[in-house]
Amino acid sequence: MWVMVAGGALAALPAWAAEPKIGVVDFQRLAVESPQGKAVMESMRAEFAPRERTLQAQGQAMKAKEEKLQKDGATMSEDQRARAEKELRDGARDFERAKGEFQDDMNARRNEELSRLQRTIVEEVRTYGKAQGYDLILAQEGVVYNATASDITPAVLSALQARGGSAAPKAATPPAKPPAK
Repeated sequence: MWVMVAGGALAALPAWAAEPKIGVVDFQRLAVESPQGKAVMESMRAEFAPRERTLQAQGQAMKAKEEKLQKDGATMSEDQRARAEKELRDGARDFERAKGEFQDDMNARRNEELSRLQRTIVEEVRTYGKAQGYDLILAQEGVVYNATASDITPAVLSALQARGGSAAPKAATPPAKPPAK
């Protein structure tokens, strides 16, 4: 009977004795250093820079009006001062509203672009993991410790760089090999 149990255990040995291939990837680094991530950031800067410059000019104009009111307020008539103060309050309210809308628009756009970038990076990691025979790939953010040998971030970054700034994932095998264990 012991012979049959031992034989069964030996037959199963290769299945559980094989060491799984596990990799760790730093998604934050990929988002910042990949051409796709850099393209997203540059696109966001280009899209929102004109509105940001307009808001800065509007803020400077508000500051100049406030300084003028403080400087000339003593020599103004009561009616002139009241009109200038109302104009300043209305301008400040409009400026704050414009800043809030700008911030909301920028946040919404950034979230949209980062979501698309994240899908691209995840697809590239999956493609790379499958092509290189990984059993499990973990995100660096959720890992307490990993040996640098299991960090596949540089290899995935190379694959993303090989694709350039394109956002659509490709199914071809990545050119880079994982670091040796």
